[in-house]
Amino acid sequence: MENRVIERLRAEAGEQVIKLNEPMAAHTTFRIGGPADVFAVPENADQAAVILGICREEGVPFFILGNGSNLLVSDSGFRGVVIQIYRNMSALKTEGQRITAEAGASLASVSAAARDASLTGLEFASGIPGTVGGAVVMNAGAYGGEIKNVLEEAVVLTDRGQIRTVAASDLGLAYRTSVIREKGYTVVRAVFRLEKGETDAIRMTMQDLARRRIEKQPLEYPSAGSTFKRPEGYFAGKLIMDAGFRGYCVGDACVSEKHCGFIINKGHATAADVKKLMQEVTDGVFSRFGVRLEPEVRFLGDF
Repeated sequence: MENRVIERLRAEAGEQVIKLNEPMAAHTTFRIGGPADVFAVPENADQAAVILGICREEGVPFFILGNGSNLLVSDSGFRGVVIQIYRNMSALKTEGQRITAEAGASLASVSAAARDASLTGLEFASGIPGTVGGAVVMNAGAYGGEIKNVLEEAVVLTDRGQIRTVAASDLGLAYRTSVIREKGYTVVRAVFRLEKGETDAIRMTMQDLARRRIEKQPLEYPSAGSTFKRPEGYFAGKLIMDAGFRGYCVGDACVSEKHCGFIINKGHATAADVKKLMQEVTDGVFSRFGVRLEPEVRFLGDF
């Protein structure tokens, strides 16, 4: 990246929020990924808007990062600006049956706030390892619940740097997708509308879901969560297991023996290992069952 662009980012956004050649392995739940040319950590929405504006004016590729779940970064890293909206933009506010959360708030913290306010509807999200921004973008879901069922509206930055409030019904929320990326939106915060419930019942549901995750998911290893989308009429993990890939490895990237829907990093897996393993699994399942698996994991960088 040109030094002129880096100096402009430092001057206009603040030198304290700009890092150079930051290893992305430190910022993904897979613990995989080479360096980003620039790693920006804005302290608020206005600062994020400044960074986004510079990237767009200068024609520099950028990527909005939450806590790095659901993401595989290339071993060569990313030639552009990674903008992490996470810890510095994670405020929560509960008013009546609504919770307003900044994009960097973890789903676990929002679910806990709902529980503490005796609000039901977000129990399903309590164990999803992601942030509000990413959850809205991909309509995150688990155990029969989805963000679209509880989201009232989202506040976004448009591709022209304007702040807009968009109703959930206008976001095209569907299975693990929305129109947010294609419209060039960046989620700043979200408003969830929930129902009144009983705190003890909500807590028990969350504890039950946590127990089920521990029993069924390979939480002891780094991963990006579910690797593939659920094919209509099937379960990805069962297809992978029935195709004979349980425990199959490429380098230190392995199909989990505990849950075949997860690819895990057993220590020193590379992005190339994971990508090759995903391709072999995809080809094997298609050859055996005629079902083409689609990645749920996003790819960043050169593959």
